[in-house]
Amino acid sequence: MYKKIMVAVDGSETAQNALEEAQNIANSYNATLCIIHSAKSDSDADMQAGKEILDNARTSVDALEIETRLVYADIIYGLNGISEAIAAAVNEWGADLLVVGTANRRGLERFVIGSVAEQLVSKVESSILLVRPNA
Repeated sequence: MYKKIMVAVDGSETAQNALEEAQNIANSYNATLCIIHSAKSDSDADMQAGKEILDNARTSVDALEIETRLVYADIIYGLNGISEAIAAAVNEWGADLLVVGTANRRGLERFVIGSVAEQLVSKVESSILLVRPNA
């Protein structure tokens, strides 16, 4: 069913949970796993931090076939820039499934801060699996 699975990571525990879930699905379907991170800008510091996040994620999984992608979001768009960069990469790579961790915010915090995961639901044409934090 799934041949190309992309998982978005940001170095958080929730993203690690999403990565583990994506690994399990990729191994079950013999699918290619692509790990993506959206840096806040294309500055050397942000790109280096993003590469470290991707390297750490890659070494923590044991999937058959793994790719990584580092994209950057224009910071003037805030969280919307992150979701736009990830959505473009998902569509360009042709992912069958996008796996994303969600912070599970509620109420005013969700209204003010927003949610990259929520924005991705309306921007990505493939299936999306939202992974909630461990209780």
